[in-house]
Amino acid sequence: MSSERPIRPFMVIFGGQAFSLFGSRLVQFALVWWITETTGLASTLAFASIVAMLPQVLLGPFAGALVDRWDRKTVMMVSDSFIALVVVVLAFLYGTGAIRLWHIFLAMFTRSLGGAFQWPAMQATTTMMVDRESLSRVAGMTQSLQGLAAIVAPPLGAFLMQVIPIQTILLIDVATAVLAVGPLFFIKVPQPSREPAEALGLKTVLTDMREGAMFVWRWKGLRIIMGMSMLINFLMNPAFSLLPLVVTNHFNGGAVELGWLQSANGVGMIAGGLLLGAWGGFSKRVVTAMTSLVIGGVFIVIFSFMPPELFLVAVGCVFVFAVFNAMANGTFFSSLQAAIPPEMQGRVFTILMSLSGGMTPIGLAFAGPVSDSLGLFIWFRIGGVVLALMGAAAFFIPAVMNLEEGLEQPQTEA
Repeated sequence: MSSERPIRPFMVIFGGQAFSLFGSRLVQFALVWWITETTGLASTLAFASIVAMLPQVLLGPFAGALVDRWDRKTVMMVSDSFIALVVVVLAFLYGTGAIRLWHIFLAMFTRSLGGAFQWPAMQATTTMMVDRESLSRVAGMTQSLQGLAAIVAPPLGAFLMQVIPIQTILLIDVATAVLAVGPLFFIKVPQPSREPAEALGLKTVLTDMREGAMFVWRWKGLRIIMGMSMLINFLMNPAFSLLPLVVTNHFNGGAVELGWLQSANGVGMIAGGLLLGAWGGFSKRVVTAMTSLVIGGVFIVIFSFMPPELFLVAVGCVFVFAVFNAMANGTFFSSLQAAIPPEMQGRVFTILMSLSGGMTPIGLAFAGPVSDSLGLFIWFRIGGVVLALMGAAAFFIPAVMNLEEGLEQPQTEA
C-alpha cells in the first residue's frame, strides 16, 4: 500500500520548507552579527545560544504530545506563521530605531518555541507521506539542504548586510515563510489514526507525555539509539566549537583557514546527503548509520593528529567526517521514522530533540576546561574514538540491529 503514495505533494511541502530554512539561516546570521558588533562579548553570544536552545530542550516533550493530538498540517502552518510574525515585529523595531538587546533575546526564544512545534510536525508528516523505502533518500536530501544552507547563508547574509538594512533582510525570512505556508493550504496531509480520546487538557497532555516517555523506556533498541545520539551531541558539538582555537593555536592560521574547515564541513554534509539520497544506503538502514559512525570517528581521530604543515589534509579529514556524519544522521532519522508508529512520532522525536539538544551545553561546560588542561585536540580524540567504538559495538546488539523490524517494540497499554 505504501508504494502507491504519490511523492509530488510531499516534495512541494519539502520545497517550501527548504526556502524557509534559508530565510531562517539568514535571520540567524543577521541577529548574531548584530549582537557581535553591538556588544563584542563572547558571553553575550553564548547567552543568546542558550536562550535559542532552551524552548526546544525544556518544552520539546510537551510540544510533541500536542503535535501527536493536533492536525499536523495546522501545526506547521501556525508555527511557521508565528515565527514569521516575530520577525515582522523585529523588523519594525529595527526600522524605527527602537531595537534593544533584550528584544533579540526574546525573539530568539519565541522563534525557538515555534520551532519546537514545527520540527516534530514536519518529521511526523514525512512518515505519513513518504514510502518506507524512500525515507533514507528524503533524509539524505534534508542533510544536503542543511549543508547547503550552512555554506550559502552566512556569506550571503554578510553581503546583504553591506547593501541593505537589517530590517529588509529580516523581511526576506517572512517571504520564505509564505512559500512554506502557502502550499499547505492546497495539499492534504494524512493524519495517523487515533482512538477517540478524552477532551484535551493539561491532564491529558501530561498523560500523553508519560506515554511517550514510557514508550521510549520500554523499547531497548530505541533507548540505546537515543543514548548514542545524546553522547554524539555531548562530544562532537563542543569539539567543533573549538575549531577557531585549533586554527589559530595549532595550524597558525586565521579567518581564511577557519573558512576552509567550515566550508569542508558544509560541502561534506551536502555530499553525504546527495550520496544517501541517490543510493539510499544499505537495505537495513541501521547498518548504514553505524558504518558511517565508525568511518566518521576514525577520520576525526586522524584529524586530531594532523601536524600544522598538513593543513589541507586536515581539511580533507573534516570533509570525509562531514560526509559520513550526514549519512549517519540521515539514516538515524529514517530508521526511527520507519520503526516508530506514526501516532507516537511527535512525542518520541521531541524527547530525542530535548535530550540530545540538552547535552550540547553540558558538553561545552566540560570541553573547555578539559581542553585547557590536556590540549585542544583531546576532545576530538575522545569524540572520534567513542563514535567509532559505538558504531562497531552496535553491530553486536540485536536490539539495535533489529530496530526497523520492530522486534523490540513495546506493547502499548490499553
